[in-house]
Amino acid sequence: MLINWWDLLLIVFAVVACIQLFYYLWFFRRLAFYQPRDKDLTRENAVSIIVCARDEAENIANNLPGVLVQTYRSTHEVVIVNDNSQDETKYLLEGLHKQFRQLNIVELKQEAKLIPGKKFPLSMGIKSAKYEVLLLTDADCVPASEHWLQKMQDAYSEGIEIVLGYGAYIKEKGLLNILIRFETFHSALQYFSYALAGLPYMGVGRNLSYKKQVFFRLKGFASHNHIPGGDDDLFVNMAATKENTAIVIDKDAFTLSKPQRTFANWIRQKYRHYSTGKYYKPIHRFLLGLYSGTHFLFYPLFILSLLFSDWKIALGIFSVRLLVQGFIFYKSMDKLDEKGLWPWFWLLDIWMFFYYLIFMPSIWKRPKTSWR
Repeated sequence: MLINWWDLLLIVFAVVACIQLFYYLWFFRRLAFYQPRDKDLTRENAVSIIVCARDEAENIANNLPGVLVQTYRSTHEVVIVNDNSQDETKYLLEGLHKQFRQLNIVELKQEAKLIPGKKFPLSMGIKSAKYEVLLLTDADCVPASEHWLQKMQDAYSEGIEIVLGYGAYIKEKGLLNILIRFETFHSALQYFSYALAGLPYMGVGRNLSYKKQVFFRLKGFASHNHIPGGDDDLFVNMAATKENTAIVIDKDAFTLSKPQRTFANWIRQKYRHYSTGKYYKPIHRFLLGLYSGTHFLFYPLFILSLLFSDWKIALGIFSVRLLVQGFIFYKSMDKLDEKGLWPWFWLLDIWMFFYYLIFMPSIWKRPKTSWR
C-alpha cells in the first residue's frame, strides 16, 4: 500500500497543532484564569531588598528612590551591592544613605575571578542581609508602585519559600519595543503557568523573592558558579517545588525596566539569558523543548499543508488553534497589563518562528562572562 506523503504531512501538522493546544489548555489557561486566594490572615515580614550595581550611576539616580520610598509599615532594609563601580555610583549611594537610613551599602573592591557573572556580588548582598525574606531586583528596574514590597511579601504563607514576580518593560513606541514586550509576556506566560501547574522552573531576577534559608540550604550558587548566568532562573530551577512556590501578578507588584534600544543589544542580552536553559531539570527541558519545537514547526507545516494537502482541513486546524490561542492570550495579557499587544498577537506569533531561528545558537554558543 503506497503512502500518500501529503496526507502524512497533514497528519503531522494535526499532531503538532494538538500538542500546541495541549499546552494552551493544560498549562497556559492556568494563568489566564488565575485568581489569587483570599487570605484569612496577612502578615508583614521583615524584608531585605537586594540590588546589585556595577557602573549604574544613572539607573541608581533614576530608579533607587522608587525602591526606597515603598509604603511598608514593618521592618525592612535596602541592601545595595556596589560591585567595583568606576563611575559615580559610590557617591550617589553615600548621598542617598544620608536621607534613607534603611539603605545599607556593601562595597566590593575585588573581583571574584573564578565566579563569572552577578553571583558573587549577589551572594555578598544576601550574606549581608539582616532579614529572612529577600526581595531581589536590578538597578535598571523601578517598582510599578509604592506597594511593590507589600504585595510581593504578602504571598508568603505556611510552606512558601519562593515568590515569582513579573518584570515588565516600559511601553514605548517602535517595533522593537513591541517585540521585547511580547517576548517578555510569552516567557512569563510559561513560567507562571508551569508554577501554577506544580512545575516551577524559573523566575526573573528583576522581580524575585525567596527566603534566606533556601539560599543557604542549596549552598548558594555553588552548583553553577562556573556558569555566567543563572543567578535567578537556575537557582529557582533547583530550589522551587510545587509546595514551596507562589506567584504574584498584581499590577502594583510589577517592576518596570527600560527595554534595549537596538536589535543588536537585545540579541546579546537574550543570548546571555538563554545560555542557561540547557542546565534545567530534564522534565523542564523536555516540556520547554516540546513546546518550542512544535511552535517552530507549526507555520511551515501549515503552509505546506495548505499547498499540497487538503487545504480545508489544514485551515480548520489552524483556525481552532488560533481561536484558543487568541482567547488565552487575551485573558493572560489582561492579567499582565499587556492588552495593547493583543491586536497583533497573530503577527507576533508568526514572528516567533524567526525568533527561534535567531536564538537557536544560544543552545551551544559560549556566553559572555561579564554580567554588565
